[in-house]
Amino acid sequence: MVLLDSSMKTPLIVTLILLMSSCATMVGPKGIHETDCVKFIECSEAPITIELPTHEKLLNLPPAKVPPVVAVYAFQDLTGQRKQKGNAAMFSTAVSQGTNTMLIDALKTAGNGQWFRVVERVGLDNLTRERQIVKNTRAAYEETTTLAPMLFAGIILEGGVIGYDTNIETGGRGARYLGVGMQQAYRRDIVVVHLRAVSVLTGEIILNVQTSKTILSVATGYDVFKFVELDTQLVEIEDGMTENESVTRSVRSAIEAAVYELILQGDNRGFWTIYDDTEEEETIIEEEEKDENIE
Repeated sequence: MVLLDSSMKTPLIVTLILLMSSCATMVGPKGIHETDCVKFIECSEAPITIELPTHEKLLNLPPAKVPPVVAVYAFQDLTGQRKQKGNAAMFSTAVSQGTNTMLIDALKTAGNGQWFRVVERVGLDNLTRERQIVKNTRAAYEETTTLAPMLFAGIILEGGVIGYDTNIETGGRGARYLGVGMQQAYRRDIVVVHLRAVSVLTGEIILNVQTSKTILSVATGYDVFKFVELDTQLVEIEDGMTENESVTRSVRSAIEAAVYELILQGDNRGFWTIYDDTEEEETIIEEEEKDENIE
């Protein structure tokens, strides 16, 4: 049995408390092949379907009375921002280049897919080539079946990611007592999205929306730096964790919020109408009452 004097008990007890109360997890002995996903063990995760709060709002939105036909040609990153590592900028872009795909996904999510009829324009060249192949093949085999005409859009959706600013707010706090310390730091970035609806018939911009989403990064750490055994033995322990909110998910959330606001704005200005079950029920009740009065 090893006996500990009072000078060693204090730092060891504090160390155990810090390790047990820390929110940071540990990597299992199998590394990236670890499958025992208990509370304090990091391991590989299965693919998941991303359902952000803005996604749920769009999904639960009442459908349109008449779904408008819209087209998306391009919805690009217009910020020119590059990923940063410390104070140096890297070659990779800071914002995802697949924002047009995110916009199309948001449009097809709205009202559980019953809000917009989205026509393919991003891959228009591939579509027209494939239709030409079908026509040539049918003509070669003398088939009389013709292709249906392509659907044209009444509204074109334009815009993009127009802003990505880093370090708009930074801060932190920390404390240390008798060699035992804790510190926390955070950083907040912001992404801005612009979305506008253009009438194909007149070229007029009929709707215009801008949304923003903050991106939070937090770093938390604990450390023990203590001399024990008559100040001849050093105990040093560090524990910490950094959490960075996903930039891609934040951009997607801002785009979904823009689509949601665009729908509400278009309904208020009379460009389309959100279907309301209560209005239909009230109309049916009024008609039934009229029939009863006639009888």
